[in-house]
Amino acid sequence: MEELVGLHEGSSGDPVTLQELWGPCPRIRRGIRGGLEWLKQKLFRLGEDWYFLMALGVLMALVSYTMDFAVGSVVQAHQWLYREIGDGHLLRYLSWTVYPVALISFSSGFSQSITPSSGGSGVPEVKTMLSGVILEDYLDIKNFGAKVVGLSCTLACGSTLFLGKVGPFVHLSVMMAAYLSRVRTATIGEPENKSNKPVYSALAALVLASITYPPGVGRFLASRLSMQQLLDSMFDNHSWVLMTRNSSPPWPEELDPQHLWWEWYHPRFTIFGTLAFFLVMKFWMLILATTIPVPAGYFMPVFVFGAAIGRLFGETVSFIFPEGIVAGGVTNPIMPGGYALAGAAAFSGAVTHTISTALLAFEMTGQIVHVLPVLMAVLAANAIAQSCQPSFYDGTIIVKKLPYLPRILGRKISSHRVRVEHFMNHSITTLTITLMNDKVGVCCHQGQAQMLSGVVFPVRGS
Repeated sequence: MEELVGLHEGSSGDPVTLQELWGPCPRIRRGIRGGLEWLKQKLFRLGEDWYFLMALGVLMALVSYTMDFAVGSVVQAHQWLYREIGDGHLLRYLSWTVYPVALISFSSGFSQSITPSSGGSGVPEVKTMLSGVILEDYLDIKNFGAKVVGLSCTLACGSTLFLGKVGPFVHLSVMMAAYLSRVRTATIGEPENKSNKPVYSALAALVLASITYPPGVGRFLASRLSMQQLLDSMFDNHSWVLMTRNSSPPWPEELDPQHLWWEWYHPRFTIFGTLAFFLVMKFWMLILATTIPVPAGYFMPVFVFGAAIGRLFGETVSFIFPEGIVAGGVTNPIMPGGYALAGAAAFSGAVTHTISTALLAFEMTGQIVHVLPVLMAVLAANAIAQSCQPSFYDGTIIVKKLPYLPRILGRKISSHRVRVEHFMNHSITTLTITLMNDKVGVCCHQGQAQMLSGVVFPVRGS
């Protein structure tokens, strides 16, 4: 039943509903409605997307700030508990290991019980969707909540599991963008057995936490440093080998933020021994950590691993040339931090098959003094890695058997001379509005070009 409409007596304009005509304060309501309409026109003059993009940026910034604040509070609580628990090794070991085990168990159980697709970084799946493949329920808002909680618990473990935040936050941003897209559209117009996953996650976390226990093996892995502190220490331009040549700095009972490099020194192992041991242990520990079904990022651990490789090479060069390298009568001192920067950008670029890691390295350090060697290292690493195997994310897509577009291995210059007309079908059938159904069938069956009077609609011939 249509709604009755009418006009005020003696007024002109479009008819209004009787409910609005007889409602309270009709003039004020019409004024508010007119103001909202004017505001809508002003906003839509610049396009419909800009304020949704602004909302996406603000919301994700708030989510990132909240996560960092929560994670920092939990990490500080863990450090306080480890300091105040006493001098007994058993209690300190339990305080160091039980904390990450509980967090990882909760992260795995919570995220996997809500949606199994919340595990991992999410970048391979996002890359698959960008190629045109639709993954059902992968961008649901419930997946967003599960990933936020699970990722916060994973990051709260500190450097124990050696996992990061970059990849999962890309997935979170895509989910938020998809949700805002659905809001914009509305405004304008077999089960997996997950019973054993928390148990496996807890066991893997227990193994990794036990290895990184500071008074034990963790003493040689700089396990008391967070991910950011690991990068800060490796980007230090002072040569640790030269600084320890005539002195042996003590290993402090508590972490000294002013001397982070002390965590890398041991009188028996020296700097070379601890860096080499760090690389060997973190290689398989990172592989084990990636198998845990929790939301976690893998880019930052790879970036730190590459920085350790560059630092080891820089310390070796500094040991061989303690006075620096003389070129053209000018002595150039060795800065191991520059080698660590190049190693981080090159290794992460080789793993991901991207060049943008060089820009990321420059943004993190705030200077571009080493722009030429870093770019050369990234290009060389990409050339070698792309000729050997797919990227880490493409490999994950292949392992998960997700649909993807195969990589084009090579291109021939002669292929540019091939045009569409060389293989297209020239016979086109055109139809008119007044054409009968039986004639349409005949035209499509014959596949011949027919120009009939009236408005035409091109149809590809059969």
